[in-house]
Amino acid sequence: MRMFLVQILLPLRDGSGKAFPAAHFGRVREELTERFGGLTAYSRAPAEGLWDDPQDRRQHDDIVIYEVMVEDLDRSWWQSFRRRLEAGFSQQELVIRSQEIERL
Repeated sequence: MRMFLVQILLPLRDGSGKAFPAAHFGRVREELTERFGGLTAYSRAPAEGLWDDPQDRRQHDDIVIYEVMVEDLDRSWWQSFRRRLEAGFSQQELVIRSQEIERL
């Protein structure tokens, strides 16, 4: 069966290094679970995000990853959801990515 795996990469801290409240993550988990019937959260050992900013300075984030499997990829919903998360997590850009998968 053809499906999509959608991954949401969320920072643990804001730009000043202050940890986001657990309630931020709880709201995201709840919304995704209600809409898609479940999720997988990679939150026990944070992943590390590294990138170079426009001034070639190395940036770093500790992140958690939430993922859901969906049969249909509603791009407009995901774009709206990303914009809400960017506002709620005070991010200029937040990554939500998808890939086509096949359930075995």
